[in-house]
Amino acid sequence: MKKSLRKAVIAGNWKMNKNRAETKTLISELKPLVKNADCEVIVCVPFTDLETALDAVKGSKIKVGAQNCHFAPSGAFTGEVSADMLKELGVKYVIIGHSERRQYFGETDITVNKRLTAALAQGLKVILCVGELLEQRELGITGEICSMQTKIALTGVDAADLKNIIIAYEPVWAIGTGKTATAEQADEACGIIRSTVASLYGKKAANALTIQYGGSMNPKNAAELLSKENVDGGLIGGASLKAPDFSAIVAAASL
Repeated sequence: MKKSLRKAVIAGNWKMNKNRAETKTLISELKPLVKNADCEVIVCVPFTDLETALDAVKGSKIKVGAQNCHFAPSGAFTGEVSADMLKELGVKYVIIGHSERRQYFGETDITVNKRLTAALAQGLKVILCVGELLEQRELGITGEICSMQTKIALTGVDAADLKNIIIAYEPVWAIGTGKTATAEQADEACGIIRSTVASLYGKKAANALTIQYGGSMNPKNAAELLSKENVDGGLIGGASLKAPDFSAIVAAASL
């Protein structure tokens, strides 16, 4: 991390876990544990828990995010939620392009771009996910994949909007598998993403951009991963569902 240049951010992606009562309990447990955090703390909860989470985080440093939004403001899109709906609730952040959305729900680089620009237009802050499959890493094209996904996602995005974007590098082979990229692999990939942003917007803009690592970060490996120059935080899956584990990662990012 380089806190002198950019903000450190730890975001929890709860995925499809926790009902409203469980949400209230987990946030209540988490609030005193992160009250002295020297980094941004976000919980990205299921749509049905958003209102509960927004109420539960009052009086704390914790921000609330959603896990997806549609690119249209309204219309015949059964099961979807628009960026405007999230804004009306008071949500500040939204995850766009998570590997599970790409893998299971037909998300493409093009729809990621459309969702991202729709979220930005409503004033939401976006956590943009990019990352390679295992076979792509084995072919040695991690850099090409991360660069391509980043470039397509940022198509049409003005430099001024970068302040509302966090990029999360999430190697797909490390999502929910227990496997983790080494600190060196994570730093290299985050560095490639930063270089891609520099080629689009300039070095100053790239140096100011927060780039997280997402892929089985936990209390045991967080400090090593976060010690790397280009790793500015984490998008946390399983460990975000336990207050002691999540707060330990927040503590590692607060050093």
